Amino acid sequence: FGLGRAHSYIIAKTFNRTMATEEPASITCSNALAARELEWAKNSPELLAEHAEINKGIIRTRFPPEPNGYLHVGHAKSMNMNFSLAFDKLGVPKENRRTIFRFDDTNPDAETPEYIDSLKRDLAWLGWEPERTTYSSDNFQTLYELAVKLIKNGLAYVCDMTKAEMEAQRDLAKRRSSARAVGKDPDDEAPIPSADVLPGRNRDTSVERNLKLFEEMKLGLHDEGSLTLRLKMDFESANPNMYDLVAYRIRYTPHPHAGRGWCIYPNYDWTHGICDSLERIDYSICTLEFETRREPYYWILWALDMYRPKVYEMSRLNLAFTVLSKRRLLKLVNANHVRGWSDPRMPTISGLRRRGYTKEIINTFCNDVGATRAMNVVQMDKLFQVARQTLADTTRRAMAVLEPIKVIIGNFADEATKAGEGGMTFDVQNSPTDASLGSHSVTLTETIYIDSEDFKLDEDPNFYRLTPGKPVGIKYHGGNLVCDEVVKIGDKIKELKCHLDSSEGRPKPKSFITWVPSDGLSCEVRVYNHLFNEPEPSDRWEEELNPNSEVVHPNAMIDSSVISLVDKKDVDQWKSNQALQ
Repeated sequence: FGLGRAHSYIIAKTFNRTMATEEPASITCSNALAARELEWAKNSPELLAEHAEINKGIIRTRFPPEPNGYLHVGHAKSMNMNFSLAFDKLGVPKENRRTIFRFDDTNPDAETPEYIDSLKRDLAWLGWEPERTTYSSDNFQTLYELAVKLIKNGLAYVCDMTKAEMEAQRDLAKRRSSARAVGKDPDDEAPIPSADVLPGRNRDTSVERNLKLFEEMKLGLHDEGSLTLRLKMDFESANPNMYDLVAYRIRYTPHPHAGRGWCIYPNYDWTHGICDSLERIDYSICTLEFETRREPYYWILWALDMYRPKVYEMSRLNLAFTVLSKRRLLKLVNANHVRGWSDPRMPTISGLRRRGYTKEIINTFCNDVGATRAMNVVQMDKLFQVARQTLADTTRRAMAVLEPIKVIIGNFADEATKAGEGGMTFDVQNSPTDASLGSHSVTLTETIYIDSEDFKLDEDPNFYRLTPGKPVGIKYHGGNLVCDEVVKIGDKIKELKCHLDSSEGRPKPKSFITWVPSDGLSCEVRVYNHLFNEPEPSDRWEEELNPNSEVVHPNAMIDSSVISLVDKKDVDQWKSNQALQ
C-alpha cells in the first residue's frame, strides 16, 4: 500500500473482489434456513472447530431490538422466530436451544432508559426466556480495538469528507456500477472527475495518520461530523452497501447504558455482525430489507478473521390498516395522533395489551403467520379472529349499554309479584359455553337502561328492536318490552315509559335486547376501529388516519357484576387485564 493513491486503490479493489462472490449465488437447501451464499461467509476449519468446541451442540439465535421505541407486533413475530420457530424448522432438540436478548444500543441520540425498560417488560410478558441479556454497548472497547486492527491492516481509514461529499461519491459509484451492469464503459457514462472524489482523498492515507486521528476522535479532540472511520471495501461492487461504509462517528451524547465514557459510536453494520460472532450466534435472523447488508456483514467478519454465523432473511410482518415503522409510530405519539405508545390503536405490544390482548393471542397469531421469504400483507381480521377464538373460552360476559336510554317499567310491581320472590333475579353464566367459569346474577329493576341503538322512534320493517309500535324481547326475563310513551326534552329522548308483557299469547319477538339494571356502573367505553382508512398506508399516511379510530362513550353503563374486575389496584399497563377483554 505504499504506492500512489490510484495504484493502491486498484490493489485494494482487486483484493476485495477476488475474495467475494459478486454474482448472486444459488440458494442451497442444505437446511431450513439457507439463503444466498457468499465466499466471505465461509468459515475456515479452524474457526468451525473452535465454534463447535465452545457451543458443544448448542444452537444459538438472538433477538436484538434497538431501544429507540416500544416493541410492536412485528417484533413479536421476530421473537417467535428466534425463540421458537427457527429451532422447530431446524429440528433442534429443546435442550439444545438458546436465544440471547441483545439491546442493539449504538445510537445514544434515539435510545432512552424508558425504552430499555419497556423492551424488557414486553419480552417477559410474552413469555420468552433468554439465555442471557446483553448490550452491544458492553462491547464498545472490543469493537474499538477491532477497528484499530483493521486500520493497522490497511482496511480502514479516517475520512474528513462531508455528508454531501460522501453522497456525491456514492452516487458516482452507483452510476458507474449501473453502466457496467448494462455493458457500457463507466468512464464514458460516469467519469471520475478526480481521485479526491472516487476513491476519495483519504482512502490511501498512511496507517500512522489513521491511527493517530482515530485516537484523537476517541479522546474528543474533533467536532461532531468532522471525521468518520470508514472501511476500505469495494467501490466497484454492485451493492452500494460496499461503498466504504462508515464504521464510527463522533457524537458528544451520553449513552443511556454505557454512560459518558465514549464520544465515538459504532454504526449498525460494524456492530451487529461482530456481536453475533462474539456471542457465538449460529443463526443471525433478520428481515428482508437487510438482505443487501449481507455483503458488509460477512466482509467485516472476513476482514477480522472471526467466526461467521449463518444469516437468514425473512419477510417482515406487514399488517393491514396500520404502520410498523418505528419512525412513523414515534411521529404518531409525538404529534398526539394517539394517546401514547400504549394507546389501544397502536400495533405495539403495550397497545395490544392495553386493548385486552393476551400473550397467547399474540404468540398464536405469530405462529399462524409463520416465517417465509414471501412478501405479503396480513389482514387485521386474522388477528381479530385469533383474539375471538382465544378469548371465547376464557373471558367473562356482561351486559353493557354504550349510549343509555332510561326505561321506566310501569307495571313492574305486578310483574314482580307474578314472578314471585327472586323471580326478577337471573343467574347468568360468565361464559355461555363453559359453566366452569362460574356465574353472576343480574336483577331486572323498575328502572333499566337500554342502548340507544336498540330503539328507533320511527317504524322500520327492517329494524327488529324496540319501536313505539313494535315490542322486543328482553334478555333473560323472556317477556316482551313494549314502549307506551316517549318522553323528550326538545329533540332529545329523556326516557321511555314501557311495560312488560309476559302473557301467554304475546307476539313472538324477532330479537332480544340487552339491558343494565338501575344499579349498573357508570363508565367510559372507548370503541376502537382501524387506525388508518387505507389498508396499506402510503407516503401520505398522516392524511390517511381514520378520524373515527377511537369513539368515546363517556356515559356508558355496565352490569355491576364486573366490579371485582375493575379494582384500580388490579388494573396495570404491564399485564393483560380482564376488565379490558
